[in-house]
Amino acid sequence: MRLFVALDLPWTLRERLAVLAGTGLPGARWVPPENYHLTLRFIGEMPGHRAEDIDIALAGLRGRGFSLTLAGVGTFAKGGRATAVWAGVERNPQLDRLQNKIETALQRCGLEPERRRFQPHVTLARLDNVGESKLVSFVQAHSLFRADPVRVEHFTLFSSRLGKEASVYTAEVEYGLN
Repeated sequence: MRLFVALDLPWTLRERLAVLAGTGLPGARWVPPENYHLTLRFIGEMPGHRAEDIDIALAGLRGRGFSLTLAGVGTFAKGGRATAVWAGVERNPQLDRLQNKIETALQRCGLEPERRRFQPHVTLARLDNVGESKLVSFVQAHSLFRADPVRVEHFTLFSSRLGKEASVYTAEVEYGLN
């Protein structure tokens, strides 16, 4: 079972993000709105008994709900080539605290530490052969993107299966925040 921990986004925010996909960027493979999420920790392939340990570790976390605002767009690159377009997240100490608690809980149940620095974002598109000038124009055109704040009342353990067109994400367990 392939697992990750994320914030599920309300449909109104998904619709707002999906508008960005309709603004054209040849060569971009847009993520379907039903797959938009904010990853807090990618876990990877786990056998069933390990998934139970992870569930128990996450169920023990305590935290408060908070507001979250998506703002700006940017890209990730590998080897000097852009690989993804994302919507960013305004600086948020409560989000950072939640992510740290999740990371600590997962390490305590035996997972290796996450090597990448937490950079909260929502992936909008994967990029193959997108022209550099078109990509720069897209990012500049949407740099002032800002969504209304949304309330975060829970985080979710998701499983993912590779599909023909896109991955299929299933919410396995939701963990409430007070």
